[in-house]
Amino acid sequence: MRIINLIVVHCSATRGDCTLSPEALDLMHRRRGFNGTGYHYYIRKDGTLHLTRPLERIGAHVKGFNAHSIGICYEGGLDCRGRPADTRTPAQRSTLRLLVGQLQERFPGCRVCGHRDLSPDLNGNGEIEPEEWIKQCPCFDVAKEFKEFKNYKEFKDSGESTAQAENMDEHRVTQHIKEQKGGKLWQ
Repeated sequence: MRIINLIVVHCSATRGDCTLSPEALDLMHRRRGFNGTGYHYYIRKDGTLHLTRPLERIGAHVKGFNAHSIGICYEGGLDCRGRPADTRTPAQRSTLRLLVGQLQERFPGCRVCGHRDLSPDLNGNGEIEPEEWIKQCPCFDVAKEFKEFKNYKEFKDSGESTAQAENMDEHRVTQHIKEQKGGKLWQ
């Protein structure tokens, strides 16, 4: 297994009033010259999680960071007029939270960020500011939303409970991953 130290959240950059199936996403990426979907996971609007690339395979989702990262993409990211917007449904939010938590358990200490947070620091001040973003993806502040995962080991050791988040859709998410992985969770 490769060394993982980064979880990167993306959006599919599709309008909120449109759908993009995992098969269509795969075709889009193949047309761009990739050998399949570049993300490891894809979350549909209904919260269904699809394993779109084995974790053992290096992703094709953020240039310069693929070797040691896992890419997660949610369906959406543009409003009905095609402007960047956080279009995640409650089901997508729940699935994403649960997935990030499970990945943190498997790869403790991973940084969780959005695609835009890996843009170059053009002014050299040590911060990636909105005017430096190459793109808006994933159209929400990942660091703010997942701040409790910043120091995951400390969080887990503190005894705080994540039961509310984990119980929301845990069975549905883990069952779908098991089905995608041939019945084995986290090979």
